[in-house]
Amino acid sequence: MDEKQTVKVSKFLARVLRHDPGSIGIALDEGGWVDVDVLMAASARAGRRFARADLDHVVANNNKKRFAYSQDGRRIRASQGHSVEVDLGLAATEPPAVLYHGTASTTLPIVLAEGLRPMTRQDVHLSADVETAVRVGSRHGRPVVLEVDAEGLAATGHVFRVSANGVWLTDRVPAAFLRQHRA
Repeated sequence: MDEKQTVKVSKFLARVLRHDPGSIGIALDEGGWVDVDVLMAASARAGRRFARADLDHVVANNNKKRFAYSQDGRRIRASQGHSVEVDLGLAATEPPAVLYHGTASTTLPIVLAEGLRPMTRQDVHLSADVETAVRVGSRHGRPVVLEVDAEGLAATGHVFRVSANGVWLTDRVPAAFLRQHRA
């Protein structure tokens, strides 16, 4: 599978498994899972044909590890980033002292005033390193990296979880726990 086809399938899966499963006539279970055979058949009916080997390639080689198979390999789901309601079953985890969030410079004033909110997703996404936050922030313009006082936020009772692909999740981050990262 070439890189162009890998990206196409990955974007399609992100849309279907994170945001709009009904667009191809599937439903995710409460944990966000769908049977691989059901996904592939529905995708084919919607004009998006790919082989199981292609799906395996995307799951194994997606640079963000967005997708995961169940232990038996029969089901697939997105690792995080859902706008549809799912319960990923992630346990509360003590975060490191500092986490990072990448955003575009144009959103900085509102974020510093209002904090981080999940917007259309279920959770705020945070990273454990500056480099990942820069990549995330770059998607929408000139990136700005924010430091999140995760230790302080956790001490107030905020719950943190970490997804299978290493993305830290929490419901929101009040502005008092944010500061702009200085490289």
